[in-house]
Amino acid sequence: MDEAVFIDLCERQMASFYRMACSIVHEPADAEDAVQQALLNAWRARSRAKPGLERAWLMRIVINESLTLLRRRQRAIPTEDFPTLATPEDSGESAALHAAIRALPESLRTPLLLRYMEGMSEKEVAAALRLPLSSVKNRLFRARRKLQTMLNEEVSP
Repeated sequence: MDEAVFIDLCERQMASFYRMACSIVHEPADAEDAVQQALLNAWRARSRAKPGLERAWLMRIVINESLTLLRRRQRAIPTEDFPTLATPEDSGESAALHAAIRALPESLRTPLLLRYMEGMSEKEVAAALRLPLSSVKNRLFRARRKLQTMLNEEVSP
């Protein structure tokens, strides 16, 4: 991947990278650090990107760097002290959905966010997570079913 293509892709996907990092590390400053380090790592290894899967390749690097940062931080700070990603404008159904998504296990939350929040195809999600396509489809199904159950329980008295 040449310099111009790399820069263009990074500029177009920066918000997606940041959202994914935030969903993992739950802290805006840490998400910015993870994205910055991920892009530096990607720049150094850009020759390894497979044509047509550059976006998924970059997202995988962001995910890996976010998880690395999270592991480092978890050694120092108890997980109960992590701030949540709820925003002030969240209310009602939106807040309930965000809370339910945050409550999903990482193995279900990440494919769900990549597919529906970042608009990646199932094939791109599979490449980004280094999973077979069938596993991605299965995790998306389980995530949707679990979200539906969690949201229905919240509505029921």
